[in-house]
Amino acid sequence: MKTNKIKFGISYINTGSPLHKLNGITKFVLFMAWVTMVLITFDIRIITAMIALGFALLKLSGVPFSNYKTLMTGTVTVLLLNALFMYLIAPQQGTEYMGSETVLLALTSHYTLTQETLFYLLTVTLKYFSMFPIALVFVFTTHPTEFSASLNRLGVPYRIAYAVSLTLRYLPEVTKDFINIMHAQQARGVDISKNAPVFTRLKNVAKILGPLIFSSLDRADVISNAMTLRGFGRHNKRTWYSLKPMQSVDYMVLTTIALVLAGGFWLRHQSAQLFWYPF
Repeated sequence: MKTNKIKFGISYINTGSPLHKLNGITKFVLFMAWVTMVLITFDIRIITAMIALGFALLKLSGVPFSNYKTLMTGTVTVLLLNALFMYLIAPQQGTEYMGSETVLLALTSHYTLTQETLFYLLTVTLKYFSMFPIALVFVFTTHPTEFSASLNRLGVPYRIAYAVSLTLRYLPEVTKDFINIMHAQQARGVDISKNAPVFTRLKNVAKILGPLIFSSLDRADVISNAMTLRGFGRHNKRTWYSLKPMQSVDYMVLTTIALVLAGGFWLRHQSAQLFWYPF
């Protein structure tokens, strides 16, 4: 039978871009500042600018679009479904936030589609989506060991930082194991394609998850034993081979981040309404 070829992986890709040359601390601070800005702003103008900047940084990273096309499609689909369910649960939420009501379509006595609700759903959906490009930039341009060294330098205990490094390194391997096991099961006649009924596909996926879980536990046990034999965790401090010194460009980026974030807090404090609504 014909097997499904799946190529999907979100991990560090060294393209030699300017973003790759930044210190891990700088990229981590950029990511956290981005998250903070997304949380405090409900201005669609700022959110749209952040999305544009995020995709510009993603293009600057040099990572091909094919590497994250599948993930972006899935993210957009989930966000659209989220917007639909938000409307079904609270159809008047936008009207309450904007303080006005402009009915575009009266569906039922309870469900009316208003201009305010559409604007509210658009703002919230773009707000969530603005996290997508910067998250990919961070993952694609930050080596797991470099990220762990940066966390440790920021004060995170090295045991926790190393656990984060192992997790980031291990996720691509789990993806590879899942694909290999899936292809092996398909070669044995296990059908998980659209041709099989839904319940049959769920049952067949369980046949893949079982070996995947056991192989993952076995690998975790091997890594744990190897670290124990090498005396990991005996000392209070450790050195990092991937730790890079801060450069002048890092300080420039950090200063820019601090100024932009301060401006975001000031705008949020000066804003009379939670949502910016021009109509």
